[in-house]
Amino acid sequence: MSGPESGSASGPPPGITCASLPADIIELAALRERTQVLKALAARRGLALPSVGWIITARETLVVCVRPERWLLLSAPNLPGAALAGWRTAGAGCAAATYVAQVPVMLAALPAGWLLLTPSTTMRHFSDWLGASARAFGFVPNPSVTVGSLSGEKTP
Repeated sequence: MSGPESGSASGPPPGITCASLPADIIELAALRERTQVLKALAARRGLALPSVGWIITARETLVVCVRPERWLLLSAPNLPGAALAGWRTAGAGCAAATYVAQVPVMLAALPAGWLLLTPSTTMRHFSDWLGASARAFGFVPNPSVTVGSLSGEKTP
């Protein structure tokens, strides 16, 4: 290294710093081209949703566009679920992504029950784990569920 920073007693040279950031993180996803709905919900909260690769700061919140029509909202930690509660109330039928039994799962509350989606590569493991773990709580697998029955549509 050369320059005034090398060997300087004033501290380490400038570079990359890594730190822990306690934050509530909410992922917003505009499914079925509902970007305008999410943008309207965000605008009512004084937030704008940036384009892919951009970050906006507003009202002590970072809004990061991580993929097309997907945003991460980072805010100061609050009581568990408090940050999500406001978005869930505003957007009926909210869904979430998480890990269950070390498997990525998408959850959605529907009028007819819960929808749990997992990749086909982990479906068998997840199904076996869910059956074994939830049996004591009255879980019964139902192989006759259809998209139509979950969405409330009548099927012939």
